[in-house]
Amino acid sequence: MRICVILTTYNRPDALAAVLEGYFAQEAFDFELIVADDGSTDETRRLVEAYGRRAPFAMKHIWQEDRGFRAGAARNRALAATSADYVVFSDGDCVPPAQFVGRHRALAEPGYFVAGNRILLSERFTAEVLRKRLPVHSWRHSDWAAAWLRRDVNRLLPLITLPDGAFRKRSARRWEGIKTCNFAAWRADLERVNGFDEAYSGWGLEDSDLVIRLLHAGIRHKSARFAAPVFHLWHKEWGRSHLAENQRRLADIMASGRIEAAAGLRQHR
Repeated sequence: MRICVILTTYNRPDALAAVLEGYFAQEAFDFELIVADDGSTDETRRLVEAYGRRAPFAMKHIWQEDRGFRAGAARNRALAATSADYVVFSDGDCVPPAQFVGRHRALAEPGYFVAGNRILLSERFTAEVLRKRLPVHSWRHSDWAAAWLRRDVNRLLPLITLPDGAFRKRSARRWEGIKTCNFAAWRADLERVNGFDEAYSGWGLEDSDLVIRLLHAGIRHKSARFAAPVFHLWHKEWGRSHLAENQRRLADIMASGRIEAAAGLRQHR
């Protein structure tokens, strides 16, 4: 099974560098990585090129023009640039532990998409991690416990590791709360639903739309909680001026039973 990790980014090269260090520290390098760039400046391009020259895996940089928040389009472009069987989506501000890709590989199962969770870092701690280049991807539980006592992270429970099992499918039809900062699906299933719907404008709910259409297509939810968390670096919230419009779009897709994105992956072929 060939795996591709797709990371979205926008003008935050310091955070992206911390994330890439996490992927350079994975237990195995049998995957490719694509940076899906939503219009960053040349600083990000230079960073990706520098990492690409020493990457222990195949690495690409897919850039699109900066025309506002268009994460769905950036992910579709990256998805069109890989032939991998299985795709793990995350963000350029979500640091993976060393077991992240391997655990997603172990949880992959036909007929299911897999969704994990995240541990949020505080604003102060994020600044320290980036300034000092702290290798949080390799921290032990005791290090994170100390960070939690300092209130630098919001929780520790996701660090507990449990094996695969039937409990991971107990919420097979749940879509609420699933985010593409820690999400994996079979490429064939993503093609079937035409990827992300680029009709969503600005921040919000394009990931929920994808999950609901996968559910409509008969693909079920499998949890990666207690297996594959990510460490989410703090950032300011995106503007939500288009949220009401996006909520109406999501309500329509829920009621319709539609499977395919209106404007999606196929236009990037």
